[in-house]
Amino acid sequence: MVFGQMGAQARAAIGSWVRPAFALVATLILAGGGPGPVQAARPAPAAVSAPRDNAIETALRHHIETLASDEFAGREPGTDGETMTLRYLARQWFDIGMVSGTNDPGNAWFAPVEVVERTPQGSRAAFQHGRHHVAIEADGVFVITSGLRSLIEDAPLVLVGRDTVPEAARIELAGRIAVIFDSQTGVQGLPGDDRAGRLLDAGAAAVITVLDGTRTLDDVAARRRRPGYALVGQKLGGDLQAYVSPAVAETLFEAAGVGKLASLRQASDAAGFAPRPIGLTGTLEATTTETRIHTHNLIGKLPGRRHDLGAVLLVAHWDHFGRCADPPAEHLICNGAVDNASGLAVITEAARALSSGRPLDRDIYFLATTGEELGLLGAQAFAENPPLPLDSIMAVLNVDSTGLVGPGLPVSVIGAGMTDLDDSIAVVLRAMHRRQVAGTAANAFVRRQDGWAFIQHDVPAVMVSSAYSDPARLEKFMDERYHRPTDVASHVEYGGMVEDVALQVELARYFADVHRFAGPPVPRQDGPVR
Repeated sequence: MVFGQMGAQARAAIGSWVRPAFALVATLILAGGGPGPVQAARPAPAAVSAPRDNAIETALRHHIETLASDEFAGREPGTDGETMTLRYLARQWFDIGMVSGTNDPGNAWFAPVEVVERTPQGSRAAFQHGRHHVAIEADGVFVITSGLRSLIEDAPLVLVGRDTVPEAARIELAGRIAVIFDSQTGVQGLPGDDRAGRLLDAGAAAVITVLDGTRTLDDVAARRRRPGYALVGQKLGGDLQAYVSPAVAETLFEAAGVGKLASLRQASDAAGFAPRPIGLTGTLEATTTETRIHTHNLIGKLPGRRHDLGAVLLVAHWDHFGRCADPPAEHLICNGAVDNASGLAVITEAARALSSGRPLDRDIYFLATTGEELGLLGAQAFAENPPLPLDSIMAVLNVDSTGLVGPGLPVSVIGAGMTDLDDSIAVVLRAMHRRQVAGTAANAFVRRQDGWAFIQHDVPAVMVSSAYSDPARLEKFMDERYHRPTDVASHVEYGGMVEDVALQVELARYFADVHRFAGPPVPRQDGPVR
């Protein structure tokens, strides 16, 4: 992933005034006013004589051209790009007829989400053979921790074989530093970093990965030096991992007198190889810096006739990466037109359609999440502190990265086979004369979108769209525009998006209708959720 280049101090400074600014914006929205830029961002009304689909396309185009413009600066959380994005969306949703869905009078519309950004800072490694210090090249080792500071001193090094089952080697691993070869695929075909995680879970004090395969130390350091993100309050891991170059590994093995790297790799590759001490001790230390980002989910609601019958939730993430390139590149901003101004546009126009006519049985909530690109953090925050009981949510309909295809393609369901919604989705598609792609190939993306955060909390969530039904076009987008400055409004396809609006509307109507979808029993609410 490519992360925004705005410095942590700048984000923190902006974040310090974002919260009071949003309280003011909510007041202005409810009063029917609002800052000039918000009113200027409202889509122009479509001509009365224009066909309905053309009017929807016009509205979708306006939303995307606004949200993915350079003026919105890539919609990075904790920046003025966030402020502009949520002002625009909140005004749209209020004008459609929504009410605040936070169910929290102290935080109407904008639900605070506190994020912590952790950036690797210090890295130190030292090794001894008996009483003798082993000199190594400082640029040949990289140590990282998932906590603020982690230190292990004078721990024995143990060479671990390819077929070692970590859970069966707890005694040999406890309090020791496990050494593995990156070129070896571990038990059950796990790659190096997944093997390291299992070894740490089994009790290893730390893991050293010898980069003897295709990855280089520069590759690993470039990836692992990027900031990591979590919700404030999530437990810090404190795990220690180190990576060493083949040259440093040869130096260590030679100092220990255990042989060459190639011979040790061959031995550890044999079936039945038992973890073997190599006569070295190691001291590893890593530190990180921490910055807090104050950001927000936007939550609106179209009230139904019966609040006690549960709700349907439509979701799209609003965040992207901000500035993601440096000069001499001509375009420095990741505008995120497809990812995910398109999803915001679709759920906004779906809301407009759902707001007309008689209210549905169930409430329909609309959630624009923050921090999806940082690890589904806004969706996690919603699930951990929901404005309504999670088991009263009948269905979550996520919309992410539509706008890739024209009209007429079959529909893919991300999350197919993972919830109890499949039969109902099939009913809706048949009524719309839409074809569904057979199989579950689209589930390759299930962990990469906000619906996954809800599935992990046992809330049924799916993503239903034709955007994932053209593998060639999807691959081209991933190769050329995904998380790049080239994801701009001028490349968006609107035909499939118009159909996606209709899809979300019909799905929401179905799941909000108690006669067509009874759903599971809804828990009784004796008082306010908050």
